Amino acid sequence: MDETRRDELVALTRDLVAIPSHDDETAAGDRIEAWLRAETDAEVTRDAVGNVVARRGSGTSLALVGHHDVVPPADAQWAERGETFAVAERAGRLHGRGTADMKGGVAAAMLAFRDSDPDCELVFASFVGEEVGGEGARAAIDDGFAPDYALVGEGSTGYSTDGVTDVAVAHKGRRGSTITAHGEAAHASEPDAGENAVYRACDAADVVRDCEVPTVEVAGERLTGSVAVTGIDGGSAWNVVPETCEVTVDERTVPGERAPLDAVEAVPGVEWTVDQDLPPMRCDDDAFAEAVLAAARDAQAGAPALVTKPHATDAGWLAKAGTTCVVCGPSEPGEAHTDDESVSVEVLERCYRIYRRTAERL
Repeated sequence: MDETRRDELVALTRDLVAIPSHDDETAAGDRIEAWLRAETDAEVTRDAVGNVVARRGSGTSLALVGHHDVVPPADAQWAERGETFAVAERAGRLHGRGTADMKGGVAAAMLAFRDSDPDCELVFASFVGEEVGGEGARAAIDDGFAPDYALVGEGSTGYSTDGVTDVAVAHKGRRGSTITAHGEAAHASEPDAGENAVYRACDAADVVRDCEVPTVEVAGERLTGSVAVTGIDGGSAWNVVPETCEVTVDERTVPGERAPLDAVEAVPGVEWTVDQDLPPMRCDDDAFAEAVLAAARDAQAGAPALVTKPHATDAGWLAKAGTTCVVCGPSEPGEAHTDDESVSVEVLERCYRIYRRTAERL
């Protein structure tokens, strides 16, 4: 990437990061939409929930996918007047809320979308609501968004080796659920007169603790799920046998398998409900994964690999709907959502090259 293009990438990333988009993505979407209309001759649309989508070319469709919402900032991540987010460049990195997750990747995809001479129908999509369960991706899918392939620009840097941008061919999902135990209240001086819901909840928690979690193999790597009780709430007074108790459960799911959490309902008075189910992702086309990996090799001096990610992304929703996905982006493990979130400018340039080369060689 020449110096002019690098400066443009940095400036666009800074512009996007400065726009607060933790509780309202409208202004960030406006900036992305306006840039696409001014800088490309693509067909640009904005749907009812705020997703921005642009299309150019024809044939097999490849989508460069990101999101422009962010998690709430730390106090220090606001600019002085409190109207925009602070952005600073230090030692080759851009610091600020959303630099890594994932407005830097969105900026790299925007420039790659504009500059590519695609051998396919090239699609750019930036969704809203990724941080709150993929609301934008789900709305787009319901409205017919169905590319053949998608390269999702979430973090894949530093998974196989520090500083190397890898290609993730699978990631875990997340299923959050609640166990509700029902009993019968009684005075604590006569506990046998009632049925203690906390005891029943504890019996159910033991079932969760003993659950066998599934493991699958993807690209030569083992991807293992997990399940954990993360909260318990029951009882109304120190002298009352509780009649209800709730237990929250966090499960990290793997493609094609789930832990048998419904087994908790074998405990008398216990019911189990799923509150959130973010799907896992597994690439179903080895040739596509290898094509993106080849682009990643050409774009950097290191030796990237096919890897798996522990975190759910919008690739899960797209894969569930039938799109073949991989994840490849600048964020490194431990960077997203931190009070000193940052992204490497060199890696942003690298991702621009990966996205562009993938589009031109598909």
